[in-house]
Amino acid sequence: MSYQELALFYDQFMKDAPYDEWVAFMENAFKTYALTGNHIIDLGCGTGEISWRMAAKDYQVMALDNAENMLTIAAEKAHNKNLPIRFIHQDLRELEGLTDLDAAFSFCDVINYITEPDELKKVFTGVADALKPGGLFLFDVHSLTHVQNDLIDQTFALDEENCSYIWFCSSGEQPGEMYHDLTFFVRDDENQGKDTYYRFDESHHQHTYSVVFYTSLLEECGFEVKKVCGDFSLETEVTDTTERIFFIAKKL
Repeated sequence: MSYQELALFYDQFMKDAPYDEWVAFMENAFKTYALTGNHIIDLGCGTGEISWRMAAKDYQVMALDNAENMLTIAAEKAHNKNLPIRFIHQDLRELEGLTDLDAAFSFCDVINYITEPDELKKVFTGVADALKPGGLFLFDVHSLTHVQNDLIDQTFALDEENCSYIWFCSSGEQPGEMYHDLTFFVRDDENQGKDTYYRFDESHHQHTYSVVFYTSLLEECGFEVKKVCGDFSLETEVTDTTERIFFIAKKL
């Protein structure tokens, strides 16, 4: 997975993503679990759509991603909106230099890209080290049933005027593991007047685990799990039909 070339078209492909729902969920969680400060970090910020929304609400935002092209686009948005976001190029599995934060969040499948248990432990430990005692960690993951019933062995496609993709999802060796093979076709703007496109391919590897697994690992890394809920609502219990599971954990 690189997201380097995809970064240029990511916002077009994600134009219907529920960014405002993530923001509303987060603010509700901050209020419910009594967040006392406003220094927060977006872990896996992508092109910065959630980061700038939170900065516009007067949070002091740091935004971290391992794809430089994504960060470039995110930083340009913040500059154009005159929002003081600090951007950090860093691998989520190797967090360093982060301390005394009030909250950390990681949405839109970011944690599903941490595919191995030992790497997840490194991420959760790094987040705990970055937070103040009592700091909150919020993230979401695909549910196991959603992966099995709605994603694996499925083909998806999107056809836009200037770009399109074909996306095939295949299963891995373990439950909850999947591979995404994506082929993109993008209009070649350098050849104006010609109906020509160029192609590029990306492969992505994701893995999701059970609620019990994530909860146990969070506790091992110094968190108390305050809430596990489904599909953008603190009031929605996780069931067999839940697609996206949300975790809210507090650093002890």
